[in-house]
Amino acid sequence: MGPLSLLLLVVGVALIIVGTRRFMPPYRRYQALQGQDANVARYEAWRGGARPDAKTGASVAMAVMRRQLQQSGLIVIAGFVCVAVAFVLR
Repeated sequence: MGPLSLLLLVVGVALIIVGTRRFMPPYRRYQALQGQDANVARYEAWRGGARPDAKTGASVAMAVMRRQLQQSGLIVIAGFVCVAVAFVLR
């Protein structure tokens, strides 16, 4: 295995680890916000009131979390690509 392959392998594994570590906290928070949103929707349906379509603080926070999850996913994908290229160059 050449030095370039080894470097790509190390960088790829590092990117996978960093991306995964960045992914988990926003994912947990996103799941919690979705649960709260579902509870509010059930309450509004039970109460009989129409839920406004305006942006709420939770919807804005969920959008921010989605963006962070997408960025973390791209980092993980880049890591897998580096690992794959390292094995192709071997």
